[in-house]
Amino acid sequence: MRLAHLADPHLGFRQFHRLTERGRNQREVDVALAFTRAVDGVIAARPDAVVVAGDLFHAVRPTNSAILHAVQQFHRLRRALGDAPIVVIAGNHDTPRSTDTTSIFGLLHEIGLHVADTSARRFTFPERDLSIFAVPHQAMFETPRVALEPAGPERYQVLVIHGETPGLFGDDHSAAEPGGAHLSDDDLRANWTYVALGHYHVQHEVRERQWYAGALEYCSPNPWGELREERDAKLKGKGWLLVDLDAGVAHRRAIEPPRRFLDLPWLDAKELAAPELDRLIADAVTNVAAGIAGAVVRQVVRNVARPVARELDHARIRAWKAEALHFQLDLRRPDTAARQSASGAPGRPETLPETLASYLRERQLPPGIEPGRFVQRGVELLAAVEREALGAEG
Repeated sequence: MRLAHLADPHLGFRQFHRLTERGRNQREVDVALAFTRAVDGVIAARPDAVVVAGDLFHAVRPTNSAILHAVQQFHRLRRALGDAPIVVIAGNHDTPRSTDTTSIFGLLHEIGLHVADTSARRFTFPERDLSIFAVPHQAMFETPRVALEPAGPERYQVLVIHGETPGLFGDDHSAAEPGGAHLSDDDLRANWTYVALGHYHVQHEVRERQWYAGALEYCSPNPWGELREERDAKLKGKGWLLVDLDAGVAHRRAIEPPRRFLDLPWLDAKELAAPELDRLIADAVTNVAAGIAGAVVRQVVRNVARPVARELDHARIRAWKAEALHFQLDLRRPDTAARQSASGAPGRPETLPETLASYLRERQLPPGIEPGRFVQRGVELLAAVEREALGAEG
């Protein structure tokens, strides 16, 4: 018995300002192509069932092109796999925040998919001896909380759920996707044949028979964190999972990436003048195998003083930005020099990010918002604004 596990397609995701010849956002086209390639792989593998573990769309109100693409690809799956069940749940991105907002998931019912978009639903397929308990994002906030337990006589008991498992990020939330439901150890303790997880964008085994399939493209707030975690896990790019439910083994199925993401080796500008730093950056860019044309590129440079940033060769930087789909020159200022505190003890002034973090920690937050994530997101937004300001100075 084989199950195809996909997650987080994020159809309709848009980023940057580059358009195709037909006027569509290039990153939206990339994300659609990644989904098509995943569907190609699933059709070739011919599994007994398919699950999509949330965030099919990037927004509650997806673009018309995203809706059309989803319908077309699911029609392809439906025709190719015959009566193999296809189960889709809603994630946090495609769940309406208001009960009076109509979900686009109603359309998926009409094309023969088994959909759970608001409440948990248990789908049984006696001819396959299979039960799939589909738990969308919204169901995890019901009172009382839904009991995540197998039920029925079926041999294969599968849980499909969208959320963040305990200890997933540790102290480093740089690659976290905000807004997910928090799952506890008790939530995942039941004896499932397999748990198909969505929300975390890096393919990851939580424990035996429990996996995140990962996203199909880089569409989180921090793709660079994803790249780092994939390197650490020795993963090459994105993909989906083909799961042998009898053996409890998940086999990775990679897809050809629609676009290259390049995080160039970080540079240190300490004690360098602008011409010297210009040469270092130029060397890093020209040494990229196959060049940077059409790629999404980041170059981080530490210890860049404001006068040095202003004196860089911004004409050349603009040329790189035109060549790449997106070129991010991430110039980071030196640590503030130490100074004496009022007591005479060595100290240093609090940086703006530290001041902001202190302020945000004291804020009273609405229920369901995690304080740590709230503070982190505020600091990230401040850093993005500062980077844009440095770029504008050129």
